[in-house]
Amino acid sequence: RQPSGGTVFAYYVNDPERYGVVDFDGDGQALSIEEKPDDPASNYAVTGLYFYDSDVVDVARGLDPSDRGELEITDVNRRYLRRGALQVETLGRGMAWLDMGTHGSLLQAANFVQTIEERQGLKISCPEEIAWRNGWIGADDVARIGRSMDNNSYGRYLINLVERVQSDASPASA
Repeated sequence: RQPSGGTVFAYYVNDPERYGVVDFDGDGQALSIEEKPDDPASNYAVTGLYFYDSDVVDVARGLDPSDRGELEITDVNRRYLRRGALQVETLGRGMAWLDMGTHGSLLQAANFVQTIEERQGLKISCPEEIAWRNGWIGADDVARIGRSMDNNSYGRYLINLVERVQSDASPASA
């Protein structure tokens, strides 16, 4: 359950001027959020993954459109930050955040996913596998979902995953 306020995620990038950027104080608390700044205060990009409490509806209603005539998510985040109700989680080593805002970055992300999946034989961000490994659904559920799609590689992946892990005796070992 989402606590009150909002949570956004930030990731270290080499080109922060392309993104919304969050700056932190010495204790790791968010100080500011700027959208595509010319002179970024940090290298931490806001990733675009947001969680908000139900107050977000009223916050959004209270926004004025930007110069582009749009309501901006950065303004929502700033409001939460000013209220002291915005938590910023940084994604560190071992995590991958892939921007897909340009043709080139979309191709890079697709190649990254393809490389990992082909070399490791594992899917990236497979909701059924994640749910199973977290104990939210059982192996029988994963196998049933896989059988419903056994005419494609994704369904076969789910079936094989359950079979492989059950033969190893533990979801954590696969």
